[in-house]
Amino acid sequence: MALSDGDENYFSKILKENDKTKWVPLSLTLVEYPKDDILGKLLAIISLTPFGIGSGFLTLILFRRDLHTITFFVGTLCSEAFNYLLKHSICEARPKLRPDDMVEYGMPSSHAQFVWFFATYIIYFVFIRLHHMNNNTIIENVSKLLIISSSVLVALLVSFSRIYLEYHSISQVLCGALVGVVFATFWFALTYFVFTPLFPQIVTWKISEFLLLRDTTLIPNVLWFEYTNTRQEVRARSRKLVSMKSQ
Repeated sequence: MALSDGDENYFSKILKENDKTKWVPLSLTLVEYPKDDILGKLLAIISLTPFGIGSGFLTLILFRRDLHTITFFVGTLCSEAFNYLLKHSICEARPKLRPDDMVEYGMPSSHAQFVWFFATYIIYFVFIRLHHMNNNTIIENVSKLLIISSSVLVALLVSFSRIYLEYHSISQVLCGALVGVVFATFWFALTYFVFTPLFPQIVTWKISEFLLLRDTTLIPNVLWFEYTNTRQEVRARSRKLVSMKSQ
């Protein structure tokens, strides 16, 4: 079907406006890597780890409603906000300036700060907060070692990926890692000495009861506690059901 002169003028006008419009990608999730570079592609995927951790936080908060988990997540948000302030105060450009990210600053690296905040907090949590994960001391020590080593390994890989993919210089990544470690130390101390003693009072609030928020600070092994209590409840209900059928 042929287009009228009015339609042709309209589409021509739209095309001209699109030519003038500057399109930029959402660099928050966009990661480029050298073509045919397997290592670069792998590191590009690894550099998306912070988004996976963020999704895990939201899932845990939604299904567990634990105050310590919520506080941990709030700490990551505060760390990101602090990183934004530092970047826009220092205003140091990235080592590789592309047309789409020239407005973004690189000092300190937000990815490095995020993963090292997470890894450092996990280390403090395992050594100070996490006790009696299992009745077997050997299994408990191995579990703690795996948790800590995997957290540090991920932090190292993400940090290396930002340098390899030329999104940050070595100094920007090191600075991000240092800020992440320091901020995690501050936030864990604040949580341990200030927030945690308030948790028993917070869970009594009406809003906490409505949102089903809970405090598991005094429970050494939450997974074992939930497992044993669920098993006991299932057995009790099974006996009750059998008793009702026999009547």
